[in-house]
Amino acid sequence: MTEPTRPPNTPSPSDSPSPSDPSDPDGPYSPYELSNGRRITCVSAAEAKVLWAEATGPGLYRSAADALRPGDTVLDIGANIGIVSLMFGWRVPDLRIISVEPAPTTYACLEINLRSHLPEAVAVRGAVSDSTGESTFTYYPKSTGNSGLFADQQADDANTRIFLRNSGIPEDYIGEIVKDLHRGIRLTVPTLTVSDLVRHHGLREINLLKIDVERAEHLVLAGIEDEHWPLIGHVIAEVHDEEGRLKSITGLLERHGYTVSAAQQPQLAGTDLYELDATRQLPAERGA
Repeated sequence: MTEPTRPPNTPSPSDSPSPSDPSDPDGPYSPYELSNGRRITCVSAAEAKVLWAEATGPGLYRSAADALRPGDTVLDIGANIGIVSLMFGWRVPDLRIISVEPAPTTYACLEINLRSHLPEAVAVRGAVSDSTGESTFTYYPKSTGNSGLFADQQADDANTRIFLRNSGIPEDYIGEIVKDLHRGIRLTVPTLTVSDLVRHHGLREINLLKIDVERAEHLVLAGIEDEHWPLIGHVIAEVHDEEGRLKSITGLLERHGYTVSAAQQPQLAGTDLYELDATRQLPAERGA
């Protein structure tokens, strides 16, 4: 979940989300200069600012980056415009990064950002799930980071209201901020699995599997075939704890030999959103 924004240069829910040229000033794109001075392409400069703060501030992503080493392989599932992939690649040289994003508009930004800043990284368009095929995906033009296979406008509005309240936003403004924030466009997107990515890219290990897929995290894990679990060393995920999902995902990872911890950021207290961190040594690390 990202902090809600109301950018002026995003398409209305009735507009087609098909990507245009990101350099087109009339398209649904904005340039943005990050705090490190590097320029990226985004859907919303306001949302990009929030995503960058989440990626680089104290928390799960920065601690995961600290554990990476040159030459490691990272799968960024739910990459959005590539902010977290960029942070990993800038902090640690010579990573092999594969970034996956289903929505055409955000994928167009991801592709150009990787090409501009991490040309060795690979962008893949698709929703990572438990099977290969197609699925319905809901895209939120005004809150792209909350888009997903299981987008729920009522639940997303409720989580956002709690987040804003916890952040000290006056109640009088919350209703106006949330209004139409999660009004979505339904798309048909290709689906693939983690095991598809392993085979297609010839991966021998995955040092970090990052998952941020808005209620589809259980499907990402379900799409890992038994033979590929031993390749994965570190898993970080945003988990929506609906119907006991945090407990079930924790149990699954523990059965595969991971040490698992979960935490909730103070601003998300009262929501169903948790950060999950699961670690174990890969065989090569144990033999080092």
